[in-house]
Amino acid sequence: MPDNEALTTGAQTAVSNLTANGWQGALKLVILAVVLFIICLIIKSVLLKVLDKGLSKSNKIEKSFHTFIHSAVNIVLWFVTAMIVCQSLGINLTVLVALVSIIGLALSLSVQDSLANLAGGVTILATQPFKVGDFIDIGGTTGTVREIGMIHTKLDSLDNRRIILPNGSVIGSEVQNYSTLPQRRVDLSVSAPFSMSIQQVNETIEKVMSAHPKVLQDPAPFVRAEKFGEKGMDYTVRAWCQNADYWDVYFDLTQQIKEAFDQAGIAVPCGKVAVEVQNADR
Repeated sequence: MPDNEALTTGAQTAVSNLTANGWQGALKLVILAVVLFIICLIIKSVLLKVLDKGLSKSNKIEKSFHTFIHSAVNIVLWFVTAMIVCQSLGINLTVLVALVSIIGLALSLSVQDSLANLAGGVTILATQPFKVGDFIDIGGTTGTVREIGMIHTKLDSLDNRRIILPNGSVIGSEVQNYSTLPQRRVDLSVSAPFSMSIQQVNETIEKVMSAHPKVLQDPAPFVRAEKFGEKGMDYTVRAWCQNADYWDVYFDLTQQIKEAFDQAGIAVPCGKVAVEVQNADR
């Protein structure tokens, strides 16, 4: 194969360059290569720090891209370092490119899943279905996005668990983003006895929603009788609020509607268990 021939020729050339001036010349070349390698590492470290500092100050680049850009630049700098060191040793750069292509082919065959995850990471960063800090649901897994990497996306769950999802599975799943829009709707289902007036129940719930400071009046709160339940009439309750106030409004309305029902004499239907006691002859 041409690549094998190029590698063989390149290796022979490198060995010839190292041994052309004896072991002292070879030692000088090796020392020069080591010095260049150290210098490249120092320069690479400085450049990455400058890059990170610039990204942290930039408001135009989404935070989700920061880790990806850092990793991509790091890979490029490593490749440049390898080229400089190999050239100092007299290795033909075309040989290095051929070697990289062979290694890349072998890796692509052995890490297909990782490449799929990498492609998924690029897709996420390009389409931006979510960003760092968003609260999302990915295929039934919910949490706040903490990091979007090249291979994995990291979420923090509500009970403070770190969840790591492969990007390949992320782009293949349904994604619900609860943080994109500024407002959310709180949906509740409330039951009341059949004997209670529908108008009275509606008015009681409407008063609770109108009095809550975080419930928006535009769009207007909504309450209607929905269906006949097994133990009473079921009502649909909907209230709009700011995204950040969702859980406060959800729990407040649940509690305050129950308290309002108690004050209005509206009993919440509950199941009854019939117990039959039989006397057994002994």
